Amino acid sequence: MRSARRALSLLAAGVLSGCPSGQDRGASPLPDATAAVSTGAPAGQRTIAGLTEEQALPGRPERMPVPAEHFVLGTRLAPPFPDGLERAVFAMGCFWGSEKRFWGLPGVYTTAVGYTAGFTKNPTYPEVCAHRTGHAEAVLVVFDPRKTSYEALLVAFFEGHDPTQGMRQGNDQGSQYRSGIYTASAAQEKVALASRAAYGAKLREAGFGAITTEVLPATEFYYAEEYHQQYLAKNPGGYCGHGGTGISCPVGLGLR
Repeated sequence: MRSARRALSLLAAGVLSGCPSGQDRGASPLPDATAAVSTGAPAGQRTIAGLTEEQALPGRPERMPVPAEHFVLGTRLAPPFPDGLERAVFAMGCFWGSEKRFWGLPGVYTTAVGYTAGFTKNPTYPEVCAHRTGHAEAVLVVFDPRKTSYEALLVAFFEGHDPTQGMRQGNDQGSQYRSGIYTASAAQEKVALASRAAYGAKLREAGFGAITTEVLPATEFYYAEEYHQQYLAKNPGGYCGHGGTGISCPVGLGLR
């Protein structure tokens, strides 16, 4: 607890900040439900910005300790969650702003920030920033499907960032800032792919480049350190590098 409070105070003071910007890798489209594969890797081997599983840090068995309750909502931050709830996982740049976009939406039970879609087990923030894990900064959204819908969350996701920027989001550069949807079921995957196609068409009509959001089956969601959870509620003036395209995401188009 003491180390987490110290880290939080350092963040507030500006001693620590978001991950250092990585090399701008451009907006390479990821059109299918796979991550980019480098030409130097064996056929079919998944790489993330050139990093293979063999090159990634191994990680550790210990899970990251997190608070019992959500700082804003007062609900559970980690499982077990009440029956009847569903989960969604999104990556859309710096996870501080990503989480804030979701915790106030109707039907959302809880949110948390963490790391996913990479190779390293139970990574730390510095390891992710060093581009040694392959993970994206992500937000877990636990929601009640009787009060909201997965489609509504997808609208918030797409309209909350620019999904055409590849391995970056605004001034934040690096593979951890990529755009991604990590699906918990075949039904979620179907809707995610359809919405990506529909929104991509609208973006092209508006003069934007190809959409680069990856759609992958959800893997382990590793919780981030305590001081990252609900960061912008604890630090209202904290950094938030999110900016959408200004293009509305189509809904009600029979995506299911």
